[in-house]
Amino acid sequence: MKKNQKKNSGGKIDIVLRELFRIKKKMDLGFESQKKAFNRLQSSVDTYAKKADIYFQEMLMLGKKVDRLEKWILQLAEKTGVHLKYS
Repeated sequence: MKKNQKKNSGGKIDIVLRELFRIKKKMDLGFESQKKAFNRLQSSVDTYAKKADIYFQEMLMLGKKVDRLEKWILQLAEKTGVHLKYS
């Protein structure tokens, strides 16, 4: 290989390397924005899951309360001789 060809190939390598570094930097920025978007999404899902958990706990407690009240009503009806009709 001639000296002039070595210089040209070295220049081409520099161009390729600069392009690769530019692409890498662009990809890093893209990945960073994806990480931020994923973190926001994960935070939203966590917030929703917490609200759903609280809601389901409240519904469970409400169901137990209704069962307890229904039991008391049936006991009162039995003691007072009132016949309850279920529709």
